[in-house]
Amino acid sequence: MALHAARQTLLDAGRPTPVRRQLERLLVHAEATLTGEAVAEGRADTDRAARLRAWAALTRARGPVPAAPPSPAEAPVAEAWRTVRWTRRREARRTLLRGLGPRSPHMPIALRTLVGCALAGYAAVALGVDRPYWAVVTAASVFQVNVTLSWNRALQRTLGNLLGVLAFAAVVPLIRTGPAALLGCLLFFSFGAEALITRNYWLGSVAVTPMALLLVEAGGTHPAGTLIGDRVLDTLIGVALGLLAAVAVTNRRAAGRVDRALAAAAGARAAAERTLAGPASAAALDADGRRLAAALVDLRDARDAAAGEWWQRTLPEEEVLEAERAGHRTLAATAQRRGLHGPAPTIGAV
Repeated sequence: MALHAARQTLLDAGRPTPVRRQLERLLVHAEATLTGEAVAEGRADTDRAARLRAWAALTRARGPVPAAPPSPAEAPVAEAWRTVRWTRRREARRTLLRGLGPRSPHMPIALRTLVGCALAGYAAVALGVDRPYWAVVTAASVFQVNVTLSWNRALQRTLGNLLGVLAFAAVVPLIRTGPAALLGCLLFFSFGAEALITRNYWLGSVAVTPMALLLVEAGGTHPAGTLIGDRVLDTLIGVALGLLAAVAVTNRRAAGRVDRALAAAAGARAAAERTLAGPASAAALDADGRRLAAALVDLRDARDAAAGEWWQRTLPEEEVLEAERAGHRTLAATAQRRGLHGPAPTIGAV
């Protein structure tokens, strides 16, 4: 799944540049390590793994992208990537249209969001809250791919907002001393939000909440008690009605998506095995391997999404597990056939 996500990210980044070509080469080496003969037989290639960890550390650093040595499969893989880039725009449009269709598995989630946000907004207005959009934003933040993840996000949002309100209450005496103190606190919490929100959602919410309240305060002095009370009330309204909508609007299509993903994975594996059985080119093997990898990722996503929903029929867990095992065996055979698993790079080749 990590390899597939990395390939999709590079494809979405646009036209290839020298830096992106280096990242593509690193990705080829990672795929070689994960799908080569040693991994297929259950033996860890410690030299390759150590080299990949060193490259990963250098890639995350501030310096240039590490210059990996050429891979045996680099040329055919690069050609396959160019082909994928040409066809990706057309496939993206089709995927978008399917996602907006009335029978899309994403429609129940969209309906949950619509119902939950509408209820939260109406409830906040009915209770006389000055800023009902806070309740709408809180409800929208609750909705995830299934009810289980939505419940977890609701807990994180509630905890983060309540702690953030306490942080705002602590700095109220400071910001009332002058504009410089208000600006300093605003910059501090803005930095905290940017630094924390991608690492831990509830910690990021602790910084986002006082930042939002400080922005309101920047437009004019308001009673601190009123701001704090409105924020707490909006948080509780948004979380409660968001969860109510997530439970009330069931997603019975999640199990059907698993069935379709199983069929798609079986079809992609059969196509790859037919290609393996004949004198196929490296480009054809690479294309089949990528389709199979995408099908396996979609199967895992579909299974995880359906497993977190309530009021579902029993999922075919054994079938999913067997399909994943068979698919990864075929992926390994495809990589070996096109010569992806070449000799390991030397330790000093960075």
